[in-house]
Amino acid sequence: MIERDIAPLLLLFAQSFRAVLVVGPRQSGKTTLVKQTFPHKPYVSLENPDESLLASQDPRAFLNRFPEGAILDEIQQVPLLLSYLQEILDHTESDGLFILTGSNNILLQEYTSQTLAGRIGVLDLLPLSCHEVFRFQPNQNLSDLMLNGFYPEVLAKKRNSKLWFSSYIRTYLERDVRQVKQIENSLLFQKFIRLCAGRVGQQVNIVSLSTDCGINVRTAQAWLSVLESTYVVHLLQPFYENYNKRLIKSPKLYFYDVGLACSLLNIKTKDELAHSHFSGALFENFIIADFIKQSFNFQTGEQYFYWRDNNGVEIDLIRINGEAILPIEIKSGETYSPDFIRNLKKFMNYSGIGKGLLLYNGSASIQGSDGIEISHWRNYLLKNGE
Repeated sequence: MIERDIAPLLLLFAQSFRAVLVVGPRQSGKTTLVKQTFPHKPYVSLENPDESLLASQDPRAFLNRFPEGAILDEIQQVPLLLSYLQEILDHTESDGLFILTGSNNILLQEYTSQTLAGRIGVLDLLPLSCHEVFRFQPNQNLSDLMLNGFYPEVLAKKRNSKLWFSSYIRTYLERDVRQVKQIENSLLFQKFIRLCAGRVGQQVNIVSLSTDCGINVRTAQAWLSVLESTYVVHLLQPFYENYNKRLIKSPKLYFYDVGLACSLLNIKTKDELAHSHFSGALFENFIIADFIKQSFNFQTGEQYFYWRDNNGVEIDLIRINGEAILPIEIKSGETYSPDFIRNLKKFMNYSGIGKGLLLYNGSASIQGSDGIEISHWRNYLLKNGE
C-alpha cells in the first residue's frame, strides 16, 4: 500500500463538509484512497453499466439505497446525480455523508458550482509525489522515476511502463476526451498530444501548434483546454510583476506526469533519456510537477509561475506563499557551474528579493552568502514534503 500525503486532508474535509469530491486524472489512485480512508462506507462504481443505468433512470431510488451515505466513484458518468444529492445534503446534519470521485474536471466544476456550492469540499489528487514514492521505495533513481512516471499502479505493481502508458493514452482518448468534446478524429487528437509533448517546458505558441497539427487555432485552443481539464497538461502562467522589464506573457506547457511525456516522446531507455535534447526540459517538468503535487497534497496555498523578460532572462519557477516570493532555477547537470545562478542573481537584483533557490542533480548543498540556496533536488523535495 502506498501511503498518500493527502489522506489526512481528506479526513479533515470529511469532518468539515457534508460531501467531499476527489478529482484527478485516471489511475491517480482516487478509488484506492477513498476506499482505504472510509472502509465502512458502501462503495459504488458508476462505470458499472447496471449502476449507471439505475442512477440515470431513477436517481432517487439509486440514492435511497444509501441512507448512511456512500462512496460514489466516477461521478462524472452520471452528473445528474449531483442535483439530487443537493436535496439530501440540504436535509442532513451529517458531515462526510457522501464521498465522490471524478476524472473530468470541466463537467464536475460546472455541476458542483451550480448545485453543491458550500455543501461540498473539493480535493485534487494527482499522481504520486517524490515524497510518496521515496517513502514506498527509497532506492529509486532519477532515470527510473522519469521513465516510469508517478502513477501508483506502475510503481506498486511494477508494470511495464511502455505498455502501460500506451494503453493509458488509448483509454484516456476513448473515455475522458470524448466525454468533454465530440472529438471524432482520435488519431489527429493523439497527434496533438504528441506535439504538446514536443513542446514540454516551452512557451505555448497556439498558432504553431495548430499549424503543425493541421487544425485551426480555435480547435487547438479547445483541445489544449481539454488536456488541462483532464489533468494531462499544466499551463504554468507567467509572473506579471514588471520590475522595469518588458515581460513574456504566454504560459509554458508541462505534463502532470513526466513518464507520460517521455512515452509520448518515444523515450524508452535511460540512454535515450540521457542523450535526448528534451532531457533538460523533462527534468524541469519533473521538478515543477512535484511542487504542484505537494501544494495540492498539503493545501499550502502556494502559487507557482515562471518569469521571463524580452531579453531572455528567465526564472524557471516563482513560488509565492502569501507575500513571500522565492525564485527557483532548475538544472539537470550534476556539476555545479556559476552559470546556473546567473539569471537568479539578475532577477534578485531587478526585484530586490533577497532569497533564491537552485535545484540541480549534483551532490553539493550550499547556503551562499548571496542568499541563494543550492541543493540536490531530492534533498529539497523530500524536506519540502515533510
